[in-house]
Amino acid sequence: MSRPGEELVFAPLGGVGEIGMNLSLYGIGTERSKKWLAVDLGVSFAQEEHLPGVDLILPDIRYLEGERKNLLGIVITHGHEDHIGALLDLWPRLKAPVYATPFAAALIETKRARDAAGLEMKINVVPVGGRFTLGDFDIEMIPVAHSIPESHAIALRTRLGNVLHTGDWKIDPTPVVGLPTDEARMRAFGAEGVRAIVGDSTNAVREGRSPSEAQVAETLTQLVSEAKGRVAVTTFASQVARIRSVALAAQACGREVVLVGRAMERVAQIARELGYLEGVPDFRSQDAYGYLPPDKVVALCTGSQGETRAAIARIAKDEHPAVTLNKGDCVIFSSRTIPGNEKEVGAVINGLIEQGIEVITDRTHLVHVSGHPRLAEMEDLYGWIKPEVSVPVHGEPLHLHEHARLARRLGVKEIVTCRNGEVVRLAPGPSSVVDELPAGRLYKDGNLIIEAAARTVQERRRMMFAGLIAISLAITEKGEMAADPEVEFRGIPEVDASGRAMLDIAMDAMMDTFDNLPRARRRDPDAVEESISRAVRAMVAQAWGKKPNMLVHVLVV
Repeated sequence: MSRPGEELVFAPLGGVGEIGMNLSLYGIGTERSKKWLAVDLGVSFAQEEHLPGVDLILPDIRYLEGERKNLLGIVITHGHEDHIGALLDLWPRLKAPVYATPFAAALIETKRARDAAGLEMKINVVPVGGRFTLGDFDIEMIPVAHSIPESHAIALRTRLGNVLHTGDWKIDPTPVVGLPTDEARMRAFGAEGVRAIVGDSTNAVREGRSPSEAQVAETLTQLVSEAKGRVAVTTFASQVARIRSVALAAQACGREVVLVGRAMERVAQIARELGYLEGVPDFRSQDAYGYLPPDKVVALCTGSQGETRAAIARIAKDEHPAVTLNKGDCVIFSSRTIPGNEKEVGAVINGLIEQGIEVITDRTHLVHVSGHPRLAEMEDLYGWIKPEVSVPVHGEPLHLHEHARLARRLGVKEIVTCRNGEVVRLAPGPSSVVDELPAGRLYKDGNLIIEAAARTVQERRRMMFAGLIAISLAITEKGEMAADPEVEFRGIPEVDASGRAMLDIAMDAMMDTFDNLPRARRRDPDAVEESISRAVRAMVAQAWGKKPNMLVHVLVV
């Protein structure tokens, strides 16, 4: 029985209005006091031209830090980085119990052993399809098909109503690895009465159904069988079904698989330990590559997103220490280019083509399928669950809009679109946005976590576009120059349009400004710094058309 003044709410701190950085909160209690359940804790990947030096983008969890004593646990739906990637960095601020199925738990533990060995984070391993209770939340993990093993939707049962958090999913009756989406359990949950569905919107812009992993396996087998020389396949390291399909295709064609890239090796080891590569011959290390005949090898490589130091990028530059490809060999990109990575992936493909290597992508062959549902699959799920409320998540605004339009067409009574930080009351009464929590982004900068609003990245970005002029000046207590000033340029053109040296322009501006300062201001180092900075910046900007960053240091001797 519900208690007076209680409510059930959903509050995303990441993953709404964007794809990635997933962090969802469910709360139950009064307006002033709630117990919270967190679902996933993921990252987004930074683009160097926009966030120079930033490795990862993490959700801002300052609200959860304040609610630590009320946080019941963190439940992981699956092991992709956009769902677990922030866990190691942010968990020390929360210290809440973590619940994950064996595959995701093993990925987290491998990352912990490698990157955060001193972190003592206990992971509660939940069996595939398991069910457990945290406070007032009865949590059932319902298996769903996705592009990584052991993906789950979360069925939440509470005294104020039931909610289905879909996580990432699709309908695939032949997923190659793992279980298909469990229609029977979905229908059974729907029959209990479901207040709300909080659902994946990634492919809501696409009609029909996603093809099956089994169809990709058939295509890969055909392509490997037709190849005359070496074959390299690059895919997401976490795509165990694809790893298995490549291995079986190679076996059918009398080839051996060589793993190239540490991430691929780690995931393959975990998958084998958990039985997902049963019947697949042992893989060879990259050291064996050079000893295998061209028609007897398949290289399974990391780097499908064009990562600079990953295997396929180094092969494309002919810089890999153990793996080379020659004219007539074949590379299969068994992946989808994540938006924002097009330039990097294009550079890798062009590098391979310039070497005379045949490149096959999903533009011409069914070598990749999405792990997310298209509209017909989403319609099936709504038919099984029959929710009263739809809350589209996991998508950019266009995806959320199309998901909402589908729900409206299917006759869902209430549809709530929200943004990161908004609190949606799911029950009791009509659903709506009722509050707002602090939300935003944190940046992983080397080993540090910094605020998105910090000057660090802003200054880096400015330097990247407009360079830096550094001036060091020594003055006496009487306001006279004690030595010749030092001027250093970084990223500034050497001459202007007329051929005059930019250094001369800066020096003239500096000396004229200093000479024209009143004696009293010359004795004030702060006033000298400000005046010279303004003058040099203005003169260089007039000659260049861009305003440089200035760093002026005045020392009184």
